[in-house]
Amino acid sequence: MGVDGFAERARKELSATGETVHHRTVETSGDLTSQEAHIARLAAEGLTNPEIGAALFISPRTVEWHLRKVFSKLGVTTRRQLRQSLPASVRTLQQN
Repeated sequence: MGVDGFAERARKELSATGETVHHRTVETSGDLTSQEAHIARLAAEGLTNPEIGAALFISPRTVEWHLRKVFSKLGVTTRRQLRQSLPASVRTLQQN
């Protein structure tokens, strides 16, 4: 599909900022990404999708997309269940 060039460019740009690229494997495919964890924590704190979007400078629709992935990975269907099943490591992350 021609995405290898884009992936390499993104890797180089991340590297220039001091970040590292984490390769996804079958074992880590169910783990929350840092963005998903951040959005999940804000949702668990009671923020609405528009509030989360405003805080992170993304659209409410993008927040919804991330939350669908989070719900799927954690096996939950409601925000109440999200609060109860969010890993402790995600709940205690400091807000950037």
